[in-house]
Amino acid sequence: MFLPADRFPFVAALCAACPAVRGEYEALLPGEFQAWPETRLYRQGWDVYGLHAAGRRLTYNAIYCPATTQLLERNVPGLVNAGYSRLAPGTHIVPHTGYTSDVLRLHLTLKNTGNGGLRVGSQLRRWIEGECLVFDDTVEHEAWHHGPGERVVLLVDFLRTAERAPEV
Repeated sequence: MFLPADRFPFVAALCAACPAVRGEYEALLPGEFQAWPETRLYRQGWDVYGLHAAGRRLTYNAIYCPATTQLLERNVPGLVNAGYSRLAPGTHIVPHTGYTSDVLRLHLTLKNTGNGGLRVGSQLRRWIEGECLVFDDTVEHEAWHHGPGERVVLLVDFLRTAERAPEV
């Protein structure tokens, strides 16, 4: 299930910083990325560059992305995991579910060069550069990218407690 991004006050700051976040991504060396560890979910083409894991800064990587790291640490309450997620053309991530209902997942789209999408439950969304998608990854989801170039998002997991209480 997708959630309205404007429910989360910090989303505006992330979207506003998209050019700087993308700039730091583009300055990284391609060899610095690692294959997503759950290889059963895809055949090839899903790489990540982590900045935070299990609530802790990955200092060695964060040094090369200081503006992005600072943006996340200052603005995202309950930050758990964060990093760049890159899909090569032709990548398909098969339907799967996340592991804990304690977090929500956010994608800030930095680069999208074509036809791709994200299905969560029965809902389908496309990545739009400079915009965020927020979803519950414990709901079955899958992703694919068929563009001529890469699709890159800043992937962020944050505690559900960061969600703004519904207005009455």
